[in-house]
Amino acid sequence: MNQKKKIKPKSSLVYDTSFKLEYLKPTYWGVWISSVFLWLFMFLPGSFLDGLANKLGDLIRNINKKRRRIARKNIDLCFPELNDEEKKELIRRNFRHQARSILYYGIIWWAPKFILKKRIVFQGQENIEASLNNNRSVIFMAAHSLGLEAAVSAATMSYPLSGPFNPMKNKLVDWFVAKGRSRHGGILYTRETGLRPIIKDVRGGCTMFYLPDEDLGAERSIFAPFFGVEKASVPILGRLAKSCKADVLPCMACYDEDRHRYNIHILPALKDFPTGDDYEDTLVMNKSLEEIIRLCPSQYFWIMKLFKTRPDGEAKLY
Repeated sequence: MNQKKKIKPKSSLVYDTSFKLEYLKPTYWGVWISSVFLWLFMFLPGSFLDGLANKLGDLIRNINKKRRRIARKNIDLCFPELNDEEKKELIRRNFRHQARSILYYGIIWWAPKFILKKRIVFQGQENIEASLNNNRSVIFMAAHSLGLEAAVSAATMSYPLSGPFNPMKNKLVDWFVAKGRSRHGGILYTRETGLRPIIKDVRGGCTMFYLPDEDLGAERSIFAPFFGVEKASVPILGRLAKSCKADVLPCMACYDEDRHRYNIHILPALKDFPTGDDYEDTLVMNKSLEEIIRLCPSQYFWIMKLFKTRPDGEAKLY
C-alpha cells in the first residue's frame, strides 16, 4: 500500500478547528451532555448499540412525519417496483440507520485507530492503490450515505484527504464534526474558498470526496435521469476530474449488522471518464450513484429533497 503522504495546505484558507471559550457557555451545555453519552457509547458492544439504534430509529420515524413523507416520496419515485410493504420496511430500516449513524459518532471521533480499523473496513482498497500506482489522483464519488462520516474516517487514516466543509448552525456541533473529520490529518476548507485550494491539494497528492447527489438549484445544474426521474444535477465532476488529473472511484459506506461494522465499498474507477461532454458525464455520474446506492438502499439519505428542482412546467414533488 502507498505510504500516506503529508500535505501542507495554505493555512490561511483552512477551516478553523481551534477550540473557543464561547463553547463553554450554558447555551452549549446540552451538546456537551450529548457528547458525553456518545463518548460512553464507544465502550459498548456493537450488538447493544444496534439494539438501541433500532429503538431510537423507530421513535424518530414515528415523530418526524415530515421527513418520513419526504423519504416515502423519494422511494416511490426511485423504486416503483417495490410494493407498499417493501417500501415501509425500507423506510423503517432507513430511520434505524439514521439513529445508528449518530450513535457511532463517538467511535468515529474518539476511538483509537486500532478500534476504528476493526469497526470501519475498506472493501475494494485495491482500486485506490491501482489509481495511485498509475500516478493518478483519486476522487471518491460518494453518495450521501448514513455512514459517510465512517467513510471519511477510513480514508483519512490511510490517505491524505482534502475537501470542502459546510458549517453547521450550532457552533459546538460544527467544531465536533470538523475535528472528527480532520483528526487523522484531513484538510478542510469552507465552501466560500471555492475549489481552487482543493484542486491544488489533490494535484499534490491528496484524495478528495465529492458528493454530487444534492439538489443545488436550477442555476448551477442540468437535468439528467436519476433512478429514471429527471434530477437537477451539478455537471462539475467531469471538469473536476480533468483539472485534478484524477480517477473517479464510486464510494459507499454500508453498515454490516451481522459484524457490527461499516464496510466502505470502493468500486473501480469510472471508465473513459470524463468524456468532455457535461451531459454525458452527468449521465455516467448519476448511473454510478444509482449503482452504489443499490449496495445498501436502506442506508441512503432518503430524507433529502432529491427532486426539489423541477424542469419547466413540471409540478413540485414535495
